[in-house]
Amino acid sequence: MKVVIAKNSGFCRGVQKAVDMAMSVSPENTYVLGEIIHNSHVVEAIKSRGITTVDDLSEVPDGATVIFRSHGVPAAYYDRCADRNIKVIDCTCSFVRNTQRIVKDEYASGKSIVIVGEAAHPEVIGLQGWCNNSALVVNDPSADFGDIIDKDVCVVAQTTFSIEKFEKIIENIKNLCEKTVAVFKTICYTTYDRQFEAARLSSECEAMLVIGGLNSSNTNKLYEICLSHCNNVFRLSGPEDLDFDKIKKFKSVGIVSGASTPMAQNREVLLKMEEKSTEVNAASSMADVVAKIDSESKFKRGQIVTATISEATDDGLQILLPFSKKEIPLSKDELDCEEYNAADYAGKVGEPIDLLVVELKPSLKLSQKMIKVLAEEESKIAEIESGKEFQVECTGYNKGGLTAAIGSYSVFVPAKEIRPSFVKDLTKYVGKTLRLRALEVKKDARKKEIIASQRVILQEEKDAREAAKAAKEAEFFANIAVGDVVEGKVERVTSFGAFVSVNGFDCLAHISDLSWTGAKAVTDVLEIGKTYQFKVLKVDQESKKVSIGYKQLQPQPWDIVADKYAVGEVIHGKVVRIVPFGAFIEVEKGVDGLVHVSQISYERIETPAAVLNVGDEVDAKIISLDPVAKKMNLSIKATLPEPERKPRAEKVSEEGAPRRSRAPRKSEDEYSDWSEGSISIGTSLGDLLADAQKNNK
Repeated sequence: MKVVIAKNSGFCRGVQKAVDMAMSVSPENTYVLGEIIHNSHVVEAIKSRGITTVDDLSEVPDGATVIFRSHGVPAAYYDRCADRNIKVIDCTCSFVRNTQRIVKDEYASGKSIVIVGEAAHPEVIGLQGWCNNSALVVNDPSADFGDIIDKDVCVVAQTTFSIEKFEKIIENIKNLCEKTVAVFKTICYTTYDRQFEAARLSSECEAMLVIGGLNSSNTNKLYEICLSHCNNVFRLSGPEDLDFDKIKKFKSVGIVSGASTPMAQNREVLLKMEEKSTEVNAASSMADVVAKIDSESKFKRGQIVTATISEATDDGLQILLPFSKKEIPLSKDELDCEEYNAADYAGKVGEPIDLLVVELKPSLKLSQKMIKVLAEEESKIAEIESGKEFQVECTGYNKGGLTAAIGSYSVFVPAKEIRPSFVKDLTKYVGKTLRLRALEVKKDARKKEIIASQRVILQEEKDAREAAKAAKEAEFFANIAVGDVVEGKVERVTSFGAFVSVNGFDCLAHISDLSWTGAKAVTDVLEIGKTYQFKVLKVDQESKKVSIGYKQLQPQPWDIVADKYAVGEVIHGKVVRIVPFGAFIEVEKGVDGLVHVSQISYERIETPAAVLNVGDEVDAKIISLDPVAKKMNLSIKATLPEPERKPRAEKVSEEGAPRRSRAPRKSEDEYSDWSEGSISIGTSLGDLLADAQKNNK
């Protein structure tokens, strides 16, 4: 007997991912929504781990963990889980996920959705949930398409549907519909391959064995294809269904299996055929096939296998791997127990034991205690996968980014994900702690990797700071106005002013607004780190600038002159400016008085510069004071002894009458309204003469 097994046998990638997850995740408080795959043997193995299978999401307790199988679920399920704090392990097949996206987008654009598939299949039920359960589901080319004749249509297929039937249905839809028909051939490529091989083998072999769960849609499609090409087709859910007497007469037997059938199940069927066979050539042929399957279905590192305890010794256990007649040793150091005692395990011979594949080379190494470590690690990885920030130490780099590790997972941070700005030198990050968030978590048994980003965390924090700053600024500007008196702390000073923190916002106190008498340096008036009262002078919310003043809350020099000085008082001051009609004396900072040329000396002088220089210090008497007008008139000569008067000869006019000769003088207007800066401190000549006459009396 010649035995030919289809090349595309065993789990497809999507199913393998779901089964691996169910066999490795911690079973505590974990549920599977629907059978993980349509295979009773696998479902039973998962159940034996303590994971519960439920038919409806309502059966999953709040806060538990649920596994979504490869068939996918309606969109609303994700929100329902989030609302109930249910952690989701999403094992939706990538092909199914792509179909969900198509249905969602096309439905949103206004198209009517047609799903070619079985209405009761979980994948189709899930797809309905991405278009508000409005899709027309058909599985027969002769179906009634009247509801979509005058509509724009989008057609997708159940990923395991019959290719031949799909093509016929598409042809009929295109012939009947009057508007646009967008067709997406979403049948999985492994389905194409399996159906193609089923057709080829069933055409070449005298008999066919189709292995897989009796409720498996893709396996049933293979069975239908084989029946159309071969008269001797036998449907098996597992090795227990094999009746060797029915096939021993055939010279060639082909074997195909569905995407939900594990390779080990094919191997078990072949082993049973070998046991039943009495023909040397048949046994030899099947032995070759079994060896081929063994070579194609080796264990994977990180995989959990359920073995059987066959013996307990002082060094550990002898265990029998599934679908194998060979025992291998399991060291007592790899058992999950506080202290190993062979007698305790002697009564467990024949019982199953879950073991983790730790090493493959140079020999297979298994461990029970590492399952617990793995479960703890996976719990941490699950938190990371859900978006929780984690930290690792950078151990290296390559041209693409930084590398690190967390448990059995490698961590990779692309260069563009290190920080918001460009990173030129990666070497400086080696040995540094990275704050990361996962972008993608790969849980393939052959490669466990987390692709992560530090940039998203830093960017979020930056955005949060900017948002908080903007909110604080908005509140600040909403509660400040010109004229307000505010309290602020001097944070830093410059040559042009001081930056003052007012309720956390930087305001500028310009140096010209610090003192009425002028300040050469900010620190002459204000001290860094101290708090003062300021007056708001200008608010510009658009440019986010606020000007404040310190001097505006301080008394001006002229405001207190009346309290400090009085007419008749003698002051000591410095000559600060000389003009043709007199000299300005600085009484104190910001207060100047005028000594008219006539009040400088008892002797007649032509110009004040004849007797005074800028910088001279003099004593002068206050002869008039007007603080409101900011005027103070001084007299130097009033502080000096009055000289003796000499008799003056009278001049006789031609008519004989006495006559005085007087030089022409300037009018009073020419001496009035003098000013110093913006402060007018002038007085009229008439006032000066009147005061002088009064004092002389």
